[in-house]
Amino acid sequence: MGRFTSKLPLLGILLAVLLLLPCTAVAAVAKAIDASNSQRLDLPDALVGPESVAFDGHGAGPYLSISDGRILKYGGEGAGWSTFTYSPSYIKNNCDAPSELPPVAMESSCGRPLGLRFHRNSGNLYIADAYMGLMRVGPDGGEATVLATEAGGEPFRFTNGVDIDQVTGDVYFTDSSKTYQRSQHQMVTASGDSTGRIMKYSPRTNQVTVLQSGVTYPNGIAISEDRTHLTVALTGPCKLLRYWIRGPNANTSEIFTDLPGYPDNVRPDGNGGYWVALHREKNELPYPLGVNKHLVAIRIGAQGEKLQEMTGPKNVRPTEAVERQDGKIYLGSVELSYVSIVSA
Repeated sequence: MGRFTSKLPLLGILLAVLLLLPCTAVAAVAKAIDASNSQRLDLPDALVGPESVAFDGHGAGPYLSISDGRILKYGGEGAGWSTFTYSPSYIKNNCDAPSELPPVAMESSCGRPLGLRFHRNSGNLYIADAYMGLMRVGPDGGEATVLATEAGGEPFRFTNGVDIDQVTGDVYFTDSSKTYQRSQHQMVTASGDSTGRIMKYSPRTNQVTVLQSGVTYPNGIAISEDRTHLTVALTGPCKLLRYWIRGPNANTSEIFTDLPGYPDNVRPDGNGGYWVALHREKNELPYPLGVNKHLVAIRIGAQGEKLQEMTGPKNVRPTEAVERQDGKIYLGSVELSYVSIVSA
């Protein structure tokens, strides 16, 4: 009995030390998610490229931006897929007519919608189209309205990610390069191009403001839960950037965290952090030289700490990871003909 009680002070010290450890030490042991056995939500008619995944304010969807220039809406097993919206050029250039050309050859004429985000109060869907610029469509869909195609006298070349301040309605989006278009996206990384921009669109004034220029491959973008800053994926550098929009550091930026792969879109995880889709890992061995599994996404905490990893087969290279309240995570992809649905 005496021997046991002599150990109590030591146990108390150990417990105190554990309680004082930073959250990252505890969070780092979060169980990895295996996306290998995910469900598939197939696109119709052999369509491909569901880059971004969105749900409206009523929970309907998903809505997907696909490679032929349209946004599709899923109405459930009975209703299936329908066309929700498209750019003005889609009808003008007869993009709904059958064509043997690959989608990438038609992008500049038909548009290539990338980032999607709903403004919950109005029901408006904002679309970052790589070629058409920033667009918007009302809750009933139909032809979208082009809101902006340039900023500061310089045209958009590669409009990419988008997010919305749900309180003010301000729209934040990225132009990945002033040099290369989306069809040349590999050159943005290979050349180290640093002509990208982070921008804000005000629906009250219909004006676009350049928040920061000279950015290296800005891609996905998300506003923080407390609305003080933007988190921007830098694809080529494999980093997240934090740009402050409010508070004492407003209008400044710094590197938020390093990533183990090439990020695409950034979406809130519902707990103050983010899910970051990784197109591939750094220095990844191709299959079958390596194991047929790699990181497909990583969850980052509010302070930039790495909380959780998601792995999957190497043919899955997602562009977006969106977690719903039911714990299901939807993975968009610029290459595949389906959306993966993973249980967290």
